[in-house]
Amino acid sequence: MDFIVAGAKVPPVTAEVMREVDRLMIEVYGVTLLQMMENAGRNLAILGGRLLNGSVVGSKVAVAAGRGNNGGGGLAAARHLHNWGADVTVLVSQDSLGPAPAAQLDIVRASGVEPVFAQEAAAQLADGDWDLVVDALIGYGLSGPPIGHTAALIAAANEAAGVKLSLDVPSGLDAGTGRVFEPHVNADATLTLALPKSGLASPSAQAAIGRLFLADIGVPPELYSRLGLSVGPIFAADTIAEVQRQSA
Repeated sequence: MDFIVAGAKVPPVTAEVMREVDRLMIEVYGVTLLQMMENAGRNLAILGGRLLNGSVVGSKVAVAAGRGNNGGGGLAAARHLHNWGADVTVLVSQDSLGPAPAAQLDIVRASGVEPVFAQEAAAQLADGDWDLVVDALIGYGLSGPPIGHTAALIAAANEAAGVKLSLDVPSGLDAGTGRVFEPHVNADATLTLALPKSGLASPSAQAAIGRLFLADIGVPPELYSRLGLSVGPIFAADTIAEVQRQSA
């Protein structure tokens, strides 16, 4: 399957290549993880608004966030959605987060949104009357079936009302192989970051992905060139672009 963005073919990347992109961004180009999370989160919030017909004002939004960097992007989105007038509930799968996601959670709390954790989070997600459910539980680092409170939140997201929007890949989908584990989020739309992940091309994954969008997180073309990738100015018109999928 080929991915077409803004009329140009773009290369898919494996999880290993994406880790190298993240490393080079930080160590060579001086772009911090928090900056990348901010770019991801803002674009995620913008797309959420577009999926709700252009405005989030007064909308009930649930953001389900994991303990890793994917969760940090979701927490950044939660803050923007709150700032733009949405009624945001933040649901976190773990009591302890990695350093960068924890920093994002501190900002969310300072903004007046108090998170709900673990088992209570899953129950609240399943029972809520949501307009939008943001899935930021697991990114490209998935290595097996989701377990514990994360699995419970995935199941609750599927049960909940509202449009389902996943960050990078639907949680429960292997970003490298496209294998769909149980449980997994059945998204209405997925916003993948920088470049499409190779697993998003899997035919078996299409139902879980929904509409596929690509977001700019600030990766310079010179970085891609270092990795042997040719990527044109695909975000010249917009920092979010819908991805067209064509059979190879």
